Amino acid sequence: MGSTARQMSDAGDGFMFDREVETMSRAGIQGLQTERLKWSLARAYDNVPHFKRKFDEAGVKPGHLKTLKDIKHFPFTVKTDLRDNYPFGMFASPQSELRRVHGSSGTTGKPTIVGYTQGDLDRWAGLVARSMAAGGARPGDLVHNAYGYGLFTGGLGAHYGAERLGCVVVPVSGGGTERQVILLQDFGARILCSTPSYALNIAEVARKMGVDLTTLPLERAFFGAEPWSDAMRGELERQLGLRAIDIYGLSEIMGPGVACECDSVQVGLHGWEDNFLFEIIDPETLEPLPMGESGELVITTLTKEALPMIRYRTRDITRLTDEPCACGRSHVRILRVTGRDDDMLIIRGVNIYPSQVESVLVSVPNLAPHYQIILRHDGMMDTMGVDVEIAPDIPCADSDLTALAGEVRQRIKAIIGVTCAVVAKRPGELPRSEGKAVRVLDQRKKI
Repeated sequence: MGSTARQMSDAGDGFMFDREVETMSRAGIQGLQTERLKWSLARAYDNVPHFKRKFDEAGVKPGHLKTLKDIKHFPFTVKTDLRDNYPFGMFASPQSELRRVHGSSGTTGKPTIVGYTQGDLDRWAGLVARSMAAGGARPGDLVHNAYGYGLFTGGLGAHYGAERLGCVVVPVSGGGTERQVILLQDFGARILCSTPSYALNIAEVARKMGVDLTTLPLERAFFGAEPWSDAMRGELERQLGLRAIDIYGLSEIMGPGVACECDSVQVGLHGWEDNFLFEIIDPETLEPLPMGESGELVITTLTKEALPMIRYRTRDITRLTDEPCACGRSHVRILRVTGRDDDMLIIRGVNIYPSQVESVLVSVPNLAPHYQIILRHDGMMDTMGVDVEIAPDIPCADSDLTALAGEVRQRIKAIIGVTCAVVAKRPGELPRSEGKAVRVLDQRKKI
């Protein structure tokens, strides 16, 4: 086994028992990344016709990369590339070497299909374990895993990572919310894994059952798979009585565990640079941006065997920082994702991200943390409506709902700068999530 292969096989190991990889110098990280990047580019070019064609069209070959900065000469990969090569055309490994396939829901077209070798699965489990350890999980903890199992990467990704860490996993998956509450009571889980929207659903059902989740042994929750704001973090921590940890990933790159907040300072998510190369680009010019500037996150895999991804455009808008973290980890941090450039709404000339609306709504007294943004056409213009829900145990006569809607409308106008129609509803009238929440409902006619 060559040195690169040995380093790859160790990439997800030792996550808990030594911190050599997590605390190595910038020079050490960059040297390791350069060696692994050369391997990943060659694997993609030699085994995936799509990458060979794209590299050739751009006039580059794997051997042209001498330093990490040379990655800017290589073409981007986007989600439609996976859909255009559906189902297995992007795989660099033959089927005989695969051990698992995952995929997206495909609600907006063909699903994106991703594959894993045994080595990929081992590294994935190791990185999720590393992430959970960074966020405060410990061997022996009981982990209540309410991420959905199946083609979605969240459930099995969290499951095998928690087991690798030495935790006891309760594989509940999504749904059956009353049963979830009962198991949280009876089993006494310390760790919760779920989408933030489903955690709110669990908390609401618990209240109706007369169960105070803040009195249970729950101490940490790893929330991911959908955008959520710092304001929502406060609401989740208040309702569940725990510390909310942000974990980041996407199926095209690996699944959960690409980056995670540490337990000591929740200012950015540590991106595991021994397995991934992170860039920030200007989404308009596609030019790389310096450390600290806001733009679109681009990720290149460094150790993936079955599905190498070269300069994958995540569409997530964020910043990177390499400033030292109090926890001692030296890997760059991905600052909180503020939105997705393909989710940005333009309403009467104002650029709006759904996360901005969420931040406003969470700050409104007597409002439950359930909402839906509705897009419609009004003549030639797009308009935005927001459906909200009054909090439980708050008077909800028609006059109360009208007053609440007026307050929300005024706050959105004052803070975001757009006038929108707001409808306030009674408790339970908005749809609840058992997985990823549908926050934006597009009712515009497609022309």
